[in-house]
Amino acid sequence: MNRGIVIGKFYPPHAGHKHLIETARSQVDELTVIVCDHKDQAIRGELRAQWLREIHPRVQVFVVDDILPEDDSKGWAEYTLKTLGYRPDVVFTSEAYGDAYASFLKARHVLVDQAREAVPISGTQVRQNPLQCWGYLEPCVRAYFAKRVCLVGAESTGTTTLAKALAEYYQTVWVPEYGRLYTEAKLSTGRLTWRPEEFIFIAEQQNRLEDQLTRWCNKLLICDTDALATCLWQERYLGHISPEVEALTGDRKYDLYFLTDVDIPFVQDGTRDGEQIRHAMHRRFEEELRKRNKQYLVLSDKLDVRLKKAIEACDGILGRQLEGL
Repeated sequence: MNRGIVIGKFYPPHAGHKHLIETARSQVDELTVIVCDHKDQAIRGELRAQWLREIHPRVQVFVVDDILPEDDSKGWAEYTLKTLGYRPDVVFTSEAYGDAYASFLKARHVLVDQAREAVPISGTQVRQNPLQCWGYLEPCVRAYFAKRVCLVGAESTGTTTLAKALAEYYQTVWVPEYGRLYTEAKLSTGRLTWRPEEFIFIAEQQNRLEDQLTRWCNKLLICDTDALATCLWQERYLGHISPEVEALTGDRKYDLYFLTDVDIPFVQDGTRDGEQIRHAMHRRFEEELRKRNKQYLVLSDKLDVRLKKAIEACDGILGRQLEGL
C-alpha cells in the first residue's frame, strides 16, 4: 500500500491547501494530514483539524504540538515518524523545505504549486483579510470568519422586516426566528401554557439554525433574534430565566446588536399578546444588553431611516474587517 503525508499549519485551511491535499490523495492509497498547533495561534489546532476532516473525509488528520524550528527538517522527520508509527512513502508539500524533510524520512517528495500559480492564496493573506479571501474558503471556515449582527426587540417592532431588508441589501442570508415558528405551531393546537423545557428547545434550535446558515452567508449573517431574546421571553412568560437557557447564550458572539424601538404602531398578526408591555420589554432588552456589555444600536423612526442607519453600521463592521483592523 502506498502511503503519503501532508504536514502544515493550515492556519486556516484554504483553497491552496485543498489543492495540495486533493493532489496528494489522488496519488496514494492512504493519506495522512498532520496539523501543527502552536499555543500562540488564534485558531486552535483541533478546530483546524475538524475543518480538514470535513473538507477531506477520506483523509486521516492528526494534530501535533508545533515544538520545533521550521528549518529543523531532521527533527521534524523524527517527530513525524514518532507520530505516525511508520515511514511514509511520499511527502507532498508546497514549500522549499520539502526536499530535505522528505530525504530524512527516506521518502519521495512531490512538490505541488510552490509558486502559488494554480491557487494564488496564503494563510497569511486569509488571516489579514478573511473577507477579501472569501472565495478561497470552504463553508466551514467561512462560518468562523463571518461577521454576525443580531436584531432584537419587543413584539411588533420590525425586527423581521429589517432582517429581510438587510439580507437583500447585502445579498446574504438571514436567520429566521425559530420561536415564532414554534409558537405558531403551538397556538394552532390551542395550547397556551408554556413549560421551561420548551424555551431550552427553542434556544437550542435557534443556535443550531444560526450556525448552519452562517456557512452560507455572504460575509455577513443577519440574525432575527438569538438565545438572549429567548431568555427574556422565558422571563416574560414564566417569571424567571432558567440556568439551562442562560447557558445557551454563553458562547454566542455578535459584532453588533440592533435593538428595534417601539415608536412604530403595533400590528396584531394573530400570535402576539404583548402590546401593553412593549415599552417594558424594550427596557428589559436594553438592560440586558448593557449588563452583558453587548455592543448595540437602537433603531428608531420609519423603516427607511432604520435601514439606512443599520447599513451604515454594517458597512463599518465589514470595512474594519476588510482593512484588517
